[in-house]
Amino acid sequence: MDAEEIQLPYLETFSKAAELNSFTGAARALRLTQAAVSQRIAALEQALKKPLFLRQGGRVVLSDAGLRLYEYAQKILQLHREARRDVAGLETTLGGELVLAASSIPGEHLLPGLLAVFHQQHPDVQIRVSIGDSRSVMEQVDKGDVTLGFVGRKSDNPNLVFQPFARDRMLLLVPPNHPLSKRKTTTLKQLAEYPLLLRESGSGTRHCLEQALQRAGRALGDFKIALELGSNEAIKEAILKGMGVAVLSAQAVAKEVGAGRLCALELSDLNCEREMFIVHDHRRVLPLPARALLSFLEAHPL
Repeated sequence: MDAEEIQLPYLETFSKAAELNSFTGAARALRLTQAAVSQRIAALEQALKKPLFLRQGGRVVLSDAGLRLYEYAQKILQLHREARRDVAGLETTLGGELVLAASSIPGEHLLPGLLAVFHQQHPDVQIRVSIGDSRSVMEQVDKGDVTLGFVGRKSDNPNLVFQPFARDRMLLLVPPNHPLSKRKTTTLKQLAEYPLLLRESGSGTRHCLEQALQRAGRALGDFKIALELGSNEAIKEAILKGMGVAVLSAQAVAKEVGAGRLCALELSDLNCEREMFIVHDHRRVLPLPARALLSFLEAHPL
């Protein structure tokens, strides 16, 4: 038999190592030894006479040849799944682990409901989500610690790809006894008269406010900054205690505003709308559970 007619071996092992950026992780997921995974990858590289992985910082990433092979491997493995289903009547369920990171607004207010529905459709997928600010989420994606991130801002990191998935708007929040509490709108000039509470540097909420102020010809230095806090919950409590006012996401304050605990105003001379983004690293392939989640989110727009 000609070499060109020999079936490519171990595509499932190759795909798992590519998705996890780790031979050790692939061995654990497939219940093999690491030596067995290494031997299988070596056999596949020998069959193709091309290196499929590069070693970078304790992880393995796909070479150019590996990236090309991965696309073919997914088509081949999908055909295998379809053949088992159509010929043998065997349903194949989606399984595996899905490791995500999200900034506070998508992580606390958007993802829980979406992931609950996704989990009903794919109960064998184990989902882990960590919450941080947008900067830390993007760093985790860039390092390969998580597969997908959900953030409230973009960065100029050339390795990262940003896909819009939701919109958000910012409101000025004051306590019910505040001089502005009976108004529906106010201005930046009036805002400058009161102590302002801010999210920490690196937060998507903070970034959105800074960008909106820049577009309006203003800066944070024009205001009385009273306090910087690392979460929306802490800022809401500080507002209730009379420590200042804050510009926060409408998603983050919907319950408090609805219950009358906080009052929300529009800033008439400040455009504070923003997009939420899904972010992934184009250097790494997305495993099947991550691709399924992206398809699910496209089918359930916010």
